[in-house]
Amino acid sequence: MPNTNQSSAKGGITKTPAKKEAAKELKDLFEDSLKDIYWAEKALVKALPKMQKNATHEKLKAAIGDHLAETETHVTRLEACFEAMGKKAQAKKCDAMQGLLDEGDSIVEETEPGTVRDAGIIAASQKIEHYEIATYGTLAAFAKVLKEDQCLENLLATLEEEKKCDQLLTGIADTNLNSKAL
Repeated sequence: MPNTNQSSAKGGITKTPAKKEAAKELKDLFEDSLKDIYWAEKALVKALPKMQKNATHEKLKAAIGDHLAETETHVTRLEACFEAMGKKAQAKKCDAMQGLLDEGDSIVEETEPGTVRDAGIIAASQKIEHYEIATYGTLAAFAKVLKEDQCLENLLATLEEEKKCDQLLTGIADTNLNSKAL
């Protein structure tokens, strides 16, 4: 996508210069992206209990609780990826996840407890799941090319869990919850 914030004197689009510490190789981008999702998963571990506390639908509360346990495993798997690459596990703030978590907080604050809030929590949760599915899919593709086999195995395991969580949330929404929120 072209950067329209900078233009040349003739009105054309110019490239945005890279930061000094910018990734130069796929391995750099892979490591940077791992730091990003590591931060995201750790932030999610902190956010999920609040979501669970604000949910009222028993299946939704249970799903959030189960996903909290899975998310803790996702953090451990990411730490194993860093270790397999001989790197220290390091988090870098994930602006995308921060935005999604902020949106989830807003939904909770702007809805009354009950089915409407539950529907909002599911919507916010699925946005998070879709972000994670995209991220883990991309990271798995990078790991495959980079021949980071242990990372690939861990990333694919997490990807499958994220997909299952998304399907579970859809199922909860479809079991009359959205209709009751009318």
